[in-house]
Amino acid sequence: MPVTSVDKNLDDHSIVVTSDFPAPVERIWQLWSDPRQLEQWWGPPTYPATVSDFDFVPGGRVGYYMTSPEGEKFGGLWTLDSIEAPHRLTFQDAFADDNGNPAEGMPVGTCVVELTERDGGTRMVTTTTYGSAEDLAKVVGMGMEEGLRGAIGQIDDILAAEAAA
Repeated sequence: MPVTSVDKNLDDHSIVVTSDFPAPVERIWQLWSDPRQLEQWWGPPTYPATVSDFDFVPGGRVGYYMTSPEGEKFGGLWTLDSIEAPHRLTFQDAFADDNGNPAEGMPVGTCVVELTERDGGTRMVTTTTYGSAEDLAKVVGMGMEEGLRGAIGQIDDILAAEAAA
């Protein structure tokens, strides 16, 4: 598994996921910056993502939904704050309603993705900070930690398939 740690900090309302991959930074960046590649791993294995809107520029939006095994759709929305290819990405990560707008009453996380070269591969540190400990507890209670482990774990499968091809 590429996820080496998941750390929750109730004091600063954050969850930090550290992952290591046997691929260059530029390759891991493509997994974020290409909507078809993002669909291959964003979302746990049983809740695959479909990217419906992809304006990957500062101030742009990425709209998506995850589909449950029963066919239910759960929307999400990123509002991109900054992009420093291929090393850093920041965005607001929100639940979305059926119209693709932020869902009222649901937590919004500020997500910072940092990619650095490490041991000939890439270390990816994803830090998501919420407005309150209650918001963090809510997303953790919804299965965020397990979902992140499963989603990021799929990146290894993508890289292994490329290496075998």
